[in-house]
Amino acid sequence: MIPVLLILIPLLGGFASFFFKSESGAKSWSLLSAIITLVVSILGLTILNSPEQLLADAEWQPLLGSRFTVKLDGMGQLLCLLTAVSYPLIFVATWFTKYDKPNNFYALMLLTQAGLMGVFVAQDALLFYFFWELALIPTYFLCSKWGGEKRIPVTFKFFIYTFVGSLMMLVGILYLYFQTPDHSFSINSFYNLNLPYGQQSWVFWLFFIAFAVKMPIFPFHTWQPDAYEQSPTATTMVLSGIMVKMGVFAVLRWLVPVLPLATWAWGDTVAMLAVIGMIYASLIAIRQDDLKRLVAYSSIAHIGLMCLAIFVPSAAGIQGVMIQMFAHGINIIGLWIVVELIERHFKTRKISELGGIAEKAPMLTLLLVIVALANVALPLTNAFVGEFLMFSGIFSSTASKYNMIFTAVAGISIILSAIYTLNMIQKVFYGNTNAVTSTAKDISFNESLALVIIVGLILSFGVYPKPMLELTQSVADSILTKMSIKP
Repeated sequence: MIPVLLILIPLLGGFASFFFKSESGAKSWSLLSAIITLVVSILGLTILNSPEQLLADAEWQPLLGSRFTVKLDGMGQLLCLLTAVSYPLIFVATWFTKYDKPNNFYALMLLTQAGLMGVFVAQDALLFYFFWELALIPTYFLCSKWGGEKRIPVTFKFFIYTFVGSLMMLVGILYLYFQTPDHSFSINSFYNLNLPYGQQSWVFWLFFIAFAVKMPIFPFHTWQPDAYEQSPTATTMVLSGIMVKMGVFAVLRWLVPVLPLATWAWGDTVAMLAVIGMIYASLIAIRQDDLKRLVAYSSIAHIGLMCLAIFVPSAAGIQGVMIQMFAHGINIIGLWIVVELIERHFKTRKISELGGIAEKAPMLTLLLVIVALANVALPLTNAFVGEFLMFSGIFSSTASKYNMIFTAVAGISIILSAIYTLNMIQKVFYGNTNAVTSTAKDISFNESLALVIIVGLILSFGVYPKPMLELTQSVADSILTKMSIKP
């Protein structure tokens, strides 16, 4: 029942939002829908966490062997919680942002949330594909209608990348479907397949490219910085904080356990792409003068580490990836909120045009510094837990003979991350004010409320990560078992 509600509430809320005439009505309705979804998600983690409440199964496409089967396991619960927490924060933080036809904007945002929830709970490959597209299609309209000056060519590039990736994934799903003895799209039927390596190898690349585009991983990343820059910031928060996790999640749910032989065979190749992308993105981030592009390249580097930990597998590494998906989502949304505030107040995102904001906005500066330090995995912050587990897993993994090299190079990217993050803090918030920042004011109540909640999550899960560790332990062991690796 819980996974059905997590899909149904934003879905119905999104359709209803189309009919609101006033901006305030559309905003309030969307925020209410997002809060109800958050409450349901929390109930699924607490008092309604029995197996029968976390599973729903019904006929959907019986002639095709596809059922409406949705289930919440530890990884799904963590990502649904991330999605449920993020939307109210995004709506509150961007409350004063004006949109043309706001009812349509908020409707599409909620439909995207419904698709994301469906992706994280689907236990049927055709259903998974349906929700994958439901999450993506509204995003195209959000970017093309409410984006920046270059939104049309950027959205077209985004569409081509994701459309080709989705088409490749669909071919892979259909091929596996025809290999199942019962011609079923059930995830268990896919898990029970025992295809020879030759077949697994080419299907692996169909799935991996589709998921790599969404994460994104080098060299499939080129759509991302432009899309983040040109999209409205609220949509960018969804893209960066939640939607990229679709790709990481899909690798763990639908790729690695289904195609273990190919994962073993191509693991070092994918790991090499991940570390190249981490260093490449970090070096470009250091050179950025645009805050949006800096955060975009930072995200590529962090996702690269998650990908590396998956393909140099260990129990600690896989568990670290799950925890880091949640932590990164929270932290990156915090950074985007600050970027949105700076752009709205000063009409610029150029680092070179800013400076001295701390003198005029001490509360914003304090909150930003905590979020930024969490983004570089400072101890006692939420990101430290996931990164420590990932590095520990990569270093100790026996799955790759290059694990020591991968660990060392990944460590360099963390140092580079600290360089561009601290450099950004120093240039934007400290030093002397200028003509642009001399009239700066501190943040309003709703803006500080969103950031205070994010800082609270950062510190609470950093100091006490036990709930996340317990939630993800059994899922990590299950994934490694399906890969025939001892946890």
